[in-house]
Amino acid sequence: MDLSATTVFSGGEFRRYDEAKVGLLTHGLQYGTGCFEGIRGYWNAEDRELYLVLLREHYDRLKISAKILLMELPYSVDELIAMTVELAKRNAFETDIYMRPCIFKAAEDIGVRLHNVPDHFAIIPVPFGTYLDPNKALNVCTSSWRRADDTMAPPRAKITGLYVNSALAKSEAITNGFDEAILLSHDGHVAEGSAENLFLVRHGKLYTPDPSQNVLEGCTRRAIMTIAESNGIEVVERSIDRGELYAADELFFTGTAAGIAPIGTIDRRTVGTGTVGPITRKLSEIYQRAVRGQEPAFASWLTRTYGAKVSA
Repeated sequence: MDLSATTVFSGGEFRRYDEAKVGLLTHGLQYGTGCFEGIRGYWNAEDRELYLVLLREHYDRLKISAKILLMELPYSVDELIAMTVELAKRNAFETDIYMRPCIFKAAEDIGVRLHNVPDHFAIIPVPFGTYLDPNKALNVCTSSWRRADDTMAPPRAKITGLYVNSALAKSEAITNGFDEAILLSHDGHVAEGSAENLFLVRHGKLYTPDPSQNVLEGCTRRAIMTIAESNGIEVVERSIDRGELYAADELFFTGTAAGIAPIGTIDRRTVGTGTVGPITRKLSEIYQRAVRGQEPAFASWLTRTYGAKVSA
């Protein structure tokens, strides 16, 4: 992907991607001392509009992540939202996109610490299609790697260094012939995928691991729970045993990049019929309409880029 001419926000100003340099000894690169968000934008060709999804929720979470790492975002959430819209406009995107706001420790020196290290904030936009195929039921395994525990590093923050945990699980799964991995918590309960939250359907109810299971409290996770509850589907947050995955009627992942991704097998055991289940499909269809401005009930999730009038 050639991003050289893409406009980004870095060091307090808009500039070309190839002008935004990071040194080899940058603290965030060497020690993983940074945090980030992933924000999606969905292009609606009929409306001629690019809808940016859950901006406030993502930036609220980024502020918490930064606080945990003794960093402070140099802008208010309202300023960040306006900046993100302006960045999308400057790039004149007419396609689905992914925005990556990040803040990291920017000193170029040797020394593991969080205190007395200057920060650097940036937002990088890229054209982006699908992360996982929403129409293909995934073949998933339980990872031999455990989800990082809050006593080691707080998983509620999107910390760059923590994602080596996810990378190990994902590569292990792919190497062993699977599409994705599910990590368990330190005590053996279900946590999440390598970069997605997890939901289980049984007897018409929706279950998902509660935050005490070292999961990232996903913005898309919360959105799907809202859609489910507004459609009369009961949602239960609690600890989930590994064996419950095998008894599930449906399983699916959620995430900003992934959207909703159905699971067809877990540890080579078929989930339901092995295809996209009815509740998964219903939630996915509503979500896909919502992020493209076609579900008025969830219009508050969206920020318009170009200000085009939504067609009737």
